[in-house]
Amino acid sequence: MQQAYLDAGILTPTWEDDALHIAVATVQGCELIVSWNFQHVVHFQKIPQYNAVNTLHGYDEIAIHSPHEVINDDDEFGEGV
Repeated sequence: MQQAYLDAGILTPTWEDDALHIAVATVQGCELIVSWNFQHVVHFQKIPQYNAVNTLHGYDEIAIHSPHEVINDDDEFGEGV
C-alpha cells in the first residue's frame, strides 16, 4: 500500500515514511489515524486520495483526524476520549 500511495502521486518518495504510516494502519484494519502531521497525513485533499487507493486495492476507508478532533476538551482527565 505504501508504494500504491506513492504511485498515485499522493506523496513523493521523500515522504515514504508518511505513506508507510497510513499503509500499515490500513492493512491492519485500523478505523482511525490520529496525527499532528497536517502536511501529509491530516490533509483535506489527501485523505480522499488515500481512501480512493484503499478502495481500489480492496481495503476499507480509514478516518484521519487531528487530536483536536477526537479529544473531548471538557474532560480534563481524558476519560471521555
